[in-house]
Order: sequence, then C-alpha cells, then structure tokens
Amino acid sequence: MAQALLGDTKLRLVFEVGVDEKGNPILKTKTLNNIKKDSTADELSQAANALASLSKDVLSSVERTDNSEIIG
Repeated sequence: MAQALLGDTKLRLVFEVGVDEKGNPILKTKTLNNIKKDSTADELSQAANALASLSKDVLSSVERTDNSEIIG
C-alpha cells in the first residue's frame, strides 16, 4: 500500500498593496519556509496576523502548503 510522507510545510501571506487602473487589487506574497509540520490553523493564523501587523499593507489571505512524497 502506498504511503504519503509529509515533507516541508510553507506559509504564504498574501498582501493587497494597491489597485490597478481597472480597480483590481494588486497582490504581493511573502512565503515563509520551515514551518512546523504539526502547527494548527489557529497557530498559523496568529503568526500570520502578528507578521502582518509589521507591514503597512493589508493582509488579504493566508495559505498553508504541505508537500508530501508518495512512496510505494
């Protein structure tokens, strides 16, 4: 039977830095590597909000990416 081994976890913060001439939001991302694999959604949300408070831009969304290797 195949197994999935969790590799690395990343946290991506998406900031709205302005609007273009059509009124669409301009987004900028910041990706953080080496996130603890067992971090909960609440912990990541708190960390993202703490980091966003250091920025002049508005935090638009927070994304978690887990990469896994399939063996078998």
